[in-house]
Amino acid sequence: MSSDNPAVDQDAVADDWAAALAEQKSAEAPAHIGEQSVESVGDASHLFPKLSGGANDARNDIDMILDIPVQLTVELGRTRIPIKHILQLAQGSVIELDALAGEPMDVLVNGCLIAQGEVVVVNDKFGIRLTDIVTPSERVRRLNRT
Repeated sequence: MSSDNPAVDQDAVADDWAAALAEQKSAEAPAHIGEQSVESVGDASHLFPKLSGGANDARNDIDMILDIPVQLTVELGRTRIPIKHILQLAQGSVIELDALAGEPMDVLVNGCLIAQGEVVVVNDKFGIRLTDIVTPSERVRRLNRT
């Protein structure tokens, strides 16, 4: 599309730019919902009732997660041993852990420490009595360290 007259080329480029700008302005015009523009809708709670705020909505959101199962673990202690020692284990073998006798046990939810407690026996079953709850800020601090 070359021409010997540069003024003609500049006019064509200017026309192309004007057309592109006009097309962009029409694309940026407010979208219409029925006969109303998005800007004139104002309160859109009738369009998105679940997204409007309120105490009842917050309660419903909490209720949705209350039945989700999580893995609760009480950790007695840990140790690192070579595979050859694992292969030598037999009934009656003792594995030494890093926790001291009487020391609080860690309570983990999905692998995240949430509390510490002491072992108790209830109706011939082991349980744990919580002695310390980890604060949310401490949980975040521990996550940042890992």
